[in-house]
Amino acid sequence: MSASQDYRSKALTALTNEIGVYALCDLDGQPIYVGQSVDGIRNRVRRHLTSARSDVIANRQIDVWEIAFVWAWPVTDLTEVQPLEDAVFQHYDAEQPLMNGRSLTCAAEVAFWPERQEVQVIEETDRQLRLDPAQRLPRQIQQYNHLVDYILTVKDAAHLKRSLEAHFQRLVKYHQTFL
Repeated sequence: MSASQDYRSKALTALTNEIGVYALCDLDGQPIYVGQSVDGIRNRVRRHLTSARSDVIANRQIDVWEIAFVWAWPVTDLTEVQPLEDAVFQHYDAEQPLMNGRSLTCAAEVAFWPERQEVQVIEETDRQLRLDPAQRLPRQIQQYNHLVDYILTVKDAAHLKRSLEAHFQRLVKYHQTFL
């Protein structure tokens, strides 16, 4: 295991393993994906970060290299998970489109959000190095290309194009920073 994988593994032990909602956040601390777990947030996030998921989200929509922080909102009742995920998604997707692909809709206002837990999953020195536009832009161009290829050769679906649009908006920002 590399030093960065070891750091990530140790950092994840601090993350709650209760049920609830989580956000995978990029190097800037901006959420890029919101999800839920009914079998433990830590376990679900670990599967994301180790690419132990076979779906397109793990392999094309999200580049784990970009994930620096995880936010978690644990809940005690299973019935709270979906409404909270919808609310968290709507809140952060309005700030900057998320990579989820599918759009979640709020059926009702969630009056109370549990206290947010925040865990940094890469060392700060690594995060600072990865913020370098000369590293970040080519990496995200490659990620964008992977998703385009998947859409063209495997599955042309609206939710994947929504994710592609979110990638493109981020790519424009990285391009401007690079210039």
